[in-house]
Amino acid sequence: MGTRQSTIDHLLDQLAAAGPVSVRKMFGEYCLYLAGKPVGLVCDDQLFLKPTEAARPLLKSADEKPPYPGGKPYFHIDPDHWDEREWLVDLVRTTALALPEPAPKPAPRPKAG
Repeated sequence: MGTRQSTIDHLLDQLAAAGPVSVRKMFGEYCLYLAGKPVGLVCDDQLFLKPTEAARPLLKSADEKPPYPGGKPYFHIDPDHWDEREWLVDLVRTTALALPEPAPKPAPRPKAG
């Protein structure tokens, strides 16, 4: 099915207060970032956050499922709760703080002359 641009726009608007939030299209779906750190995925118009013990107490329900066939389980955030802006911002910030910093990208190798 794929994720609609209107879904991405809505999530970015709801999460604006979290800090520098962005998405990157990957394999036809989206990776969600906070301050450059990948915190979740948006697949088939559904939000999935990386599971962390720090965020678990904030969840409205403990629904975990893979965002795509064969994927690892993520916290599935029910769209009915997306409009609870303060809660959603807190959940995404808490998730980001609990995750390790992404590994630095390697420097480009010089071209052979």
